[in-house]
Amino acid sequence: MKQSFFEIVKNVALTADVYKMELSGDTSAITAPGQFVNIKLEGKFLRRPISVCDCVEGLLTIIYKVVGEGTAQMAEMQAGEKLDILTGLGNGYDLSTAGEHPVLLGGGVGVPPLYMLAKQLVAQGKKVSVVLGFNKAGEVFYADEFAALGADVTVTTVDGSMGVKGFVTDALPADYTYFYTCGPEPMLKAVYKASATSGQMSFEERMGCGFGACMGCSCKTITGYKRICKEGPVMRKEEILWES
Repeated sequence: MKQSFFEIVKNVALTADVYKMELSGDTSAITAPGQFVNIKLEGKFLRRPISVCDCVEGLLTIIYKVVGEGTAQMAEMQAGEKLDILTGLGNGYDLSTAGEHPVLLGGGVGVPPLYMLAKQLVAQGKKVSVVLGFNKAGEVFYADEFAALGADVTVTTVDGSMGVKGFVTDALPADYTYFYTCGPEPMLKAVYKASATSGQMSFEERMGCGFGACMGCSCKTITGYKRICKEGPVMRKEEILWES
């Protein structure tokens, strides 16, 4: 974990309530796709955890949805403003188990952390399929960016207004070797049941400290309770115990 000040380079809307922010600063602690950062906001006691969408040397990209006062405050920020950010949080995805044809499944704001993962898998020569799930066409973002990487992209919408009608599990390819996913818990449970292979699941969770001190984001696994912020947010399919 590293605490640094980042300067906002760009902060733009992708949809009605989803924003993309680019920041310049020390990204050396970010070592794996699937990690997250924790952002300090003026007047707010708790930092806001946001997944890393992309990271190149000195430039961090995050994508966030306005869901409360903190993210609404972020949406109003302008280029040149500075933010106090903790980087290098979470364990991230393990690419070594991907096989030759991994599939990446993202739902809503679970989509962003899969971008850096897809970029690295494509760079390794993998045949990458990406399935992005949303409620309706107006919520869709980053499909073109995944396609530009060279991934095979499928969009699903619950109302059928774009792409395949239904959920990400309705668009699973037939021959994938491994899966990676991030999204709300009902989606993760559905992927868990529908998947034919092993895989890794990144959990979205409200966090207190963001680095394992408060135990506020624990979940039950086959080896006991683990902290989403510290031992997660990525966990392997086989270690998860779902609450009934």
